[in-house]
Amino acid sequence: MGRAGAWRSAGGRWSWRRGRGAALLAAAAGVLLVRPGLLPDLPGRPGSLVEAFLPWLGLAVPPLAGWAVLRRSRTALCAAALPALAWTAAFGAFLLPRTGQPADLRAVQHNIADDNTDRAGTARALARTGADLIAVEELTPAAAPVFAAALGAEYPHHAAAGTVALWSRHPLADPRPVDIRPAGVGEGWNRGLRATARTPHGDIAVYVAHLPSVRLGPLRGFDAARRDESAVLLGRALAAEPLDRVVLLGDLNATVDDRGLAPVVRRTGRPAPDFAFSWPAALPAARIDHVLARGAEVTRIRTLPPTGSDHLPVAADIRF
Repeated sequence: MGRAGAWRSAGGRWSWRRGRGAALLAAAAGVLLVRPGLLPDLPGRPGSLVEAFLPWLGLAVPPLAGWAVLRRSRTALCAAALPALAWTAAFGAFLLPRTGQPADLRAVQHNIADDNTDRAGTARALARTGADLIAVEELTPAAAPVFAAALGAEYPHHAAAGTVALWSRHPLADPRPVDIRPAGVGEGWNRGLRATARTPHGDIAVYVAHLPSVRLGPLRGFDAARRDESAVLLGRALAAEPLDRVVLLGDLNATVDDRGLAPVVRRTGRPAPDFAFSWPAALPAARIDHVLARGAEVTRIRTLPPTGSDHLPVAADIRF
């Protein structure tokens, strides 16, 4: 019997015996979608890496199901349903249309990129959003006057610290830097800001933060040590915040599922279920730019059209 005949003989009838390896892979994907924290923090941080791109685990379902059909494996086909159900439970709500609830406050967050070659166009795009608060990161000394000129008329209240800045329609009081420097980083590194926004809904503590970037390499794996250290410091600042209402805007270089961001998310909460992938702008794969809130609810979050940055702007509706 030739190879084709052997394949037809083995694959012509559905069997429970074939496909056990694929079934194990499918079961593992399903478990990770629901409980990614079960993946231990091994060297190279594979847990954090999986959590950063967690929704994309759903892409494992079609090839697993296709392989099960080709092999006529009942075991593998049933197992392929596990990650499909797990993905639907974890992210199905992200696909539902959003109701048009009125927003008490609108905020825009954007890492404008220090190598942005269209600073004026980026600033004008942010000015057209109509948001109440606009936060930017990687604001260089050369870009600062460009953004001040474009935003100053509509957003007369401004605060800055290092390379992060905030523009507001409402008065800003008590602006000050927030020290989120990891150990070993010099004093010139300043990427945290806090100010009180005097809004019609009362005083709101507004934080702007830019956590350190992560690195992915063959030797150190997913290197997020500095980001995680900075997240702990930001979490402590949020925990010590006396105001009940807090809005955090920033490039946090992590998704809300990433365990490295847990010290921050515990002090704020998750936004509405929307994908709103913001990075990289050319092919968005993860939302690392965030608008988070405490004492308020982020009811909608979405990305805006691309600018000259490698990040997409993120806009959020907030209700108190």
